[in-house]
Amino acid sequence: MCGIAGWVAFERDPGAERSAVEAMTDTMACRGPDAEGVWYGSHIALGHRRLAVIDLAGGAQPMTAEEDGEVAAVISYSGEVYNFAELRNRLRSAGHSFRTESDTEVVLRSYLEWGTDFTRRLTGMFAFALWDARSRELLLVRDRLGIKPLYYYPTSDGVLFGSEPKAILAHPEARARLNSAGLRELMTWVNTPGHAIFDGMFQVRPGHLVRVARGEMTETAYWGLQARPHDDDFDTTVSRVRALLQAAVAGQTVADVPLCSLLSGGLDSSSVAALAAEALRPSGKPPLRCFSVGFAPSGEAIPVSGGSPLTDDAGYAAKLAGHIGAHHESLVLDAKLLSDPAARAAVLRARDLPQGLADMDTSLYLLFRSIRQRSTVALSGEGADELFGGYPWFHDEQATRAQTFPWMYAAGAGAARAPAFLDPALPERLSLDEYRADSYADAVAAVPVLPGEPEHDRRMRTVNHLFLTRFLPMLLERKDRMSMAVGLEVRVPFCDHSLVEYVFNVPWSMKSFDGREKSLLRAAMAPDLPEPILTRKKEPYPTIADPAYDQLLKGRLGELMDDAGAPVRALMDEKSAAEAFATVQKASPEELRFLRVGFESLIKINDWMRDYQVELAE
Repeated sequence: MCGIAGWVAFERDPGAERSAVEAMTDTMACRGPDAEGVWYGSHIALGHRRLAVIDLAGGAQPMTAEEDGEVAAVISYSGEVYNFAELRNRLRSAGHSFRTESDTEVVLRSYLEWGTDFTRRLTGMFAFALWDARSRELLLVRDRLGIKPLYYYPTSDGVLFGSEPKAILAHPEARARLNSAGLRELMTWVNTPGHAIFDGMFQVRPGHLVRVARGEMTETAYWGLQARPHDDDFDTTVSRVRALLQAAVAGQTVADVPLCSLLSGGLDSSSVAALAAEALRPSGKPPLRCFSVGFAPSGEAIPVSGGSPLTDDAGYAAKLAGHIGAHHESLVLDAKLLSDPAARAAVLRARDLPQGLADMDTSLYLLFRSIRQRSTVALSGEGADELFGGYPWFHDEQATRAQTFPWMYAAGAGAARAPAFLDPALPERLSLDEYRADSYADAVAAVPVLPGEPEHDRRMRTVNHLFLTRFLPMLLERKDRMSMAVGLEVRVPFCDHSLVEYVFNVPWSMKSFDGREKSLLRAAMAPDLPEPILTRKKEPYPTIADPAYDQLLKGRLGELMDDAGAPVRALMDEKSAAEAFATVQKASPEELRFLRVGFESLIKINDWMRDYQVELAE
């Protein structure tokens, strides 16, 4: 998978400031524990940390390509291009020769053959920096769905870039600065494409390419969802969906290291695991290994093999594993593990931001840490809910007709009842309502239009687009950070762009033909899954219900409230914070669990501001 970092400076020589480049690259060690390298050229430094997955011996980076004995291009690459074997054959026919078996060299040679149009030929998840030594320009490229992250920070004479903000912030010219625009983004769930929270920092948007030349920086889209008529009948659509998913899963089982599958026993993960087991069966490799997570009361055993009666997920997962001939293990977590300061600090450090899903982030991190002891690559069912309409919001007409993001409409009532630790005047001062409304209008304006489409289908296309372009990227970033923090590569077959393009244009009436969530996916996977899995109602990612967890967090909150120097106090109002704390103090265990999201978020923001030495702009 790997982590990348680098610096282009057209008025300086980054090679003369190697300590800065090495510090940036070192921050990516978690993403690439197997090897490291830095390449220096005129005005450019490319850093790389490698997680070896394909061509373990020959895929070292940064990688160069020569023409006429001179370096023509250099790449620092993160990700996997699944169609690299096909592209390599085409490139060989065009006269290119290869010295490795890696997909990295295929990407590099593809650029030399087809120029910037090469991005359209790549199938996979990737983010990379490619330096054209002939024209002295840098290309920053991100995959179509934004599975792999890539950030950049323009400077007075060039740009800093990296897989994660921490790589950029390790450079002395970058500052962890939070202005009003960053606060607005931090306090909402609008997830503006390209926004990076930190002042002066940006993300390369999914399906985009950023070109950096002397005195010039441009960003262009090479892919986006398009509205097209769907002419296939129902049976053809079902068959086509299964074929596309089958091809995506099979293509993503290619690895020169141990591979496993995440398995909750729900429809999404079970579909991926079943098709992966099918794809691996002819290879003669050992049975597919599958992993799930569950929770136990404080003090109970942690690792459990073969499923656990403590969680519904483990039972369903074990049933599916038996059906497909896979080996299943369940990791059971308790309050002590989830509240461990070291684990929580690792999660914050992985994310670089206080955004997240509270204990669900920590449990995912701990699950991935355990999996990494057994496998290097894991398959995941992420993306199915957004693509096939799995969330309750898709089936709530009030939510789909609300003039806001559906996930905000559903959360509105709960947020209004929660006590306010942050200054209650902040939303008005930052014009958060206006910001949400403007962001929603921008998101809707980006939805492609199909002439003559019925109103209901048009509305559901809009909802589908919002989830794919605004909601899914948040979950993909979460999964990338929690997995790469322990050097685990997670692949997401439901985000295969061919599958996404096809299903996006299937009319909603066909996607929900029997009135259930993900009806079309259920129909497509009916031949492969046992009935209990196929008919299981969607359940959210599990969260801990142990009162001990909330009591431990409550103790952390008390420490924060007693700390007059806590950085987050700059965003708090003393009176309202005291009232909120009093509410938490007298809350019952059931009420405390409801209040958890608010005060756990406050703790996380404070830790972030302290650890990253965040500056608040006036």
